[in-house]
Amino acid sequence: MNQIAHPSDANRQPPYLRGLNDPQREAVLTTDGPVLIIAGAGTGKTAALTARLAHLIFTKKAWPSEILSVTFTNKAAREMRERVGRLVGDAVEGMPWLGTFHAIAAKMLRRHAELVGLQSNFTILDTDDQLRLLKQVILAADIDEKRFPTRSLAGLIDQWKNKGLVPADIDAGESERYANGRGGELYEQYQTRLRALNACDFGDLLLHMLVILKTHRDVLAQYQQRFKYIMVDEYQDTNSSQYLWLRLLAQERKNIACVGDDDQSIYSWRGAQVENILKFERDFPGAKVIRLEQNYRSTPHILGAASGVIANNGGRLGKQLWTELDVGEKVKVIGVWDGPEEARRVGEEIESVRRSGKSLDDVAILVRAQHQTREFEDRFIAIGMPYKIVGGFRFYERAEIRDALAYLRVVNQPADDLAFERIVNVPKRGLGDKAVARIHQLARATGTPLTTAAARILDTDELTGAAKKSLGRLVGDIARWRDMATTLPHAELARQLLDESGYTAMYQAEKSVEATGRLENLSELVRAMEEYDSLGAFLEHVSLVMDNEGGAQDPQVTIMTIHAAKGLEYDTVFCVGWEEGLFPSQRSLDEGGVKSLEEERRLAYVAITRARRLAVIIHAANRRIYGQWNSSIPSRFVAELPDEHTDTETTMSGGASLWQANWSDRADPFADVARGTGRGPGWQRAASPGGGFSAKPARVVESRTSAISLGNKGRDDLSLGMRVFHQKFGYGSIAEIEGNKLEIDFEQAGRKRVMDSFVTLAP
Repeated sequence: MNQIAHPSDANRQPPYLRGLNDPQREAVLTTDGPVLIIAGAGTGKTAALTARLAHLIFTKKAWPSEILSVTFTNKAAREMRERVGRLVGDAVEGMPWLGTFHAIAAKMLRRHAELVGLQSNFTILDTDDQLRLLKQVILAADIDEKRFPTRSLAGLIDQWKNKGLVPADIDAGESERYANGRGGELYEQYQTRLRALNACDFGDLLLHMLVILKTHRDVLAQYQQRFKYIMVDEYQDTNSSQYLWLRLLAQERKNIACVGDDDQSIYSWRGAQVENILKFERDFPGAKVIRLEQNYRSTPHILGAASGVIANNGGRLGKQLWTELDVGEKVKVIGVWDGPEEARRVGEEIESVRRSGKSLDDVAILVRAQHQTREFEDRFIAIGMPYKIVGGFRFYERAEIRDALAYLRVVNQPADDLAFERIVNVPKRGLGDKAVARIHQLARATGTPLTTAAARILDTDELTGAAKKSLGRLVGDIARWRDMATTLPHAELARQLLDESGYTAMYQAEKSVEATGRLENLSELVRAMEEYDSLGAFLEHVSLVMDNEGGAQDPQVTIMTIHAAKGLEYDTVFCVGWEEGLFPSQRSLDEGGVKSLEEERRLAYVAITRARRLAVIIHAANRRIYGQWNSSIPSRFVAELPDEHTDTETTMSGGASLWQANWSDRADPFADVARGTGRGPGWQRAASPGGGFSAKPARVVESRTSAISLGNKGRDDLSLGMRVFHQKFGYGSIAEIEGNKLEIDFEQAGRKRVMDSFVTLAP
C-alpha cells in the first residue's frame, strides 16, 4: 500500500493532515482497496473526506480528472470543492467528476445519449413538466385522472427508477399499483413519449446510465479505467440505482471509499436503503472498516442518551461515540398535560435561554410532522418570539392551508374576490381561463363581487354546458355553506366544507407521503379553529399571523422537521411530541413494521445528536387529533433513554406530578410489530425522586393545586360499574372515580385512566 510517512515533526506534515485524529488520519492515508468509513454524528467526516481527496491529488496518486467524488447535494459538492481548493490550490479546477449523483450521471449521459435513443442535447424535465406529460399519457389511455391522480403515477414511476427498473422489469404485481394493473403499460408509454421529445426526467439520468453500463461493456470499461479512485459521501442514503451504478464503476479497481452512518439512514421514503451500507463488506471482500467515533459537537450526556436509544436497533455496524467536551447538562425529559402546554413550556424555556444571553439562532425545535408547527407558531406570535420555518413554509402559508382559508373567506365575506379566484377551480371543476374571464367581465360590468357575477352568469348562455353545470354546483355550495354558518360551529363547518367541496378527496386520492402531510395539516387547521369564538375571529387571527414576519436579520428560533435537521446543529434543541402514534409515527409502523420502527428510532438518534449543549425531550399526556382529544403515552424511545443521562420532570400546568405511561405487559412485546401492525412493546414508567424512572407501576394521585387548576368536578351521570365507551380504547366498566378522572377496565385494552369528558354511556 502506497502511503506517505508519518513525520515526527508536525510542521513537516501536509496541511491537510494537521488537526486530524488517528482514525481520521487512517481514513485519509488508506487509499488503495475498498474502504468503509463509519462516521458518527459530529465526528468530522467532512474534514476527513476533504483531506482524503486532497491527499490523492497532493501525492499524485491520481490526476484530479481521475477521481470520482460523489455527494448528495449541490451545497455539499460546493463546500468540498472550496475546502479542497484551499488545500491544493488550482488543481481543484481540474475535477470534472466532483458533484451530485444526478449532475455526474447527466454529464456521462450526454456523451452516450444515442445508446438509449436520445440526442446529446436532451432536455431534463422539471417536476411540473413531468406531471404535464404524464397527464397527457393518462388521458390518452382513457383513464379517469380523478380516480387515478397523475401524482400517484409520478411517484410510482420515481420509485421504479430509484430501484433501477425499466418498463420491461415491471411485473403484474407492481403494475397493479396503479389504474387496475395498467401501471407498467403507462410507464412504457411515458418513456416512449420522453424519447420522442428528446427528454428525460431526473430519475432517467441514473437509470439510463445504469442501462448503458450493463449493456455496453466497452463504455463500462472506459469509465472503470478512467476512475482510479471513487469516493462517496452519505452512502447510507443511496437508493438501488445509485448503489448498482457505483458497484459497476468500482468493480475493476475496487478503490472505493464510502463514508456514511447507518444510524442516520432516515430517507427510505425517497428510496434510500440502509442495507447498502450494511452489506458493503460483502460487496467488497477484504474492505477496510474505519470508525470515526470522537464527537466534536455534543456533550457526553447527549451522546449517552442518543447511544442508549439507537442501541435498541438490530443489524447495526456498531460504534461508540465519545467526546472530550465537558460533561454538561443531562438530557431533560419533560411531561406536560397537552399540546398547548407543550408550546407554552417550550416558549418559557426559550425565554430563559434568551435571558441567559444566548442567541435564538442557536435554538431549534424539531417536530416529527409538519402539522405540529402550528401550535408553536401561534404561541410565538402571541408572546413576540421571532421564529423561522426551515425546509417548508409557515403553517398558514402552505398551499393547502391557503386554499382552505380561501373557502372560509368566501363563506365569511361574499365580496372577497381574491379568495373566490383561488378556489373557483380548486379542485379541478372544468372551469377554464375563458370561463373565469367571462365571470370577471360580468363582475366589472355590473360592479358586483365575483360570487354575485358567478350566480348571475348562470342565467345566461355565456358558458358551455359542462362549465355551467360545475359553476352552478359551486355557487349553490357556497350559498348553502353560508346558511350553515349561521347555525353550525365554525370548525364543523370547515370539516364539511372541505369534504363536500372535494378538496379532501383530492389529496386522499393521491396516496403519497406529501398528500398525507397535507391532510394532516388540514386536520390541524380545523383543530385550531376550535380555539376561537367565531369564523370571523379566527380569520382575523390568521391575518395578523400572516402579517407578522419580523426582521429577517434578527435572531430567530428555528422550527423544522427532524428530516430537515439532518446535518445541522444547535446549542439547544427541543424534541417535541415524543408520544406513541406521533413519534414513532403510527402510520409508518402500520405500513412498515419492524423496519419502519428502526428508521423511526434512527430519527430519534438524529434529533438528539443535533444538540451541542442541551437537548430537551417533551411528551404530552393528551393530544387533539382530528378534532378529538386522545390520551397519549410517551414514545417508547423515552423509555430507552438511559437514566444516568437524563433528568425527568413530569408536570401539569400546576406543577404537580402528572401521569404515568401505561403499556400493557406482554410475553412477546414486539410481536405485534413483527406482524406488521406497528403496536409496540410495553413498559411502565413513573417519575422517581432521583429524576429517573421506576420499573414498576406507580399510581398517580394529583395534587390539590393541579386539580383546582384543571377543574376537578366530575360528571353527575357516571357511577361505579357503569358501562361506557371510549373512542380509542373501546367498551369498558368504570372501576374508580376521582373527580373528573376515571379508571376503566376496558374489554380489549385493560385498565386505563382517562378524563370523563372522553367517554360516552354505552348503549
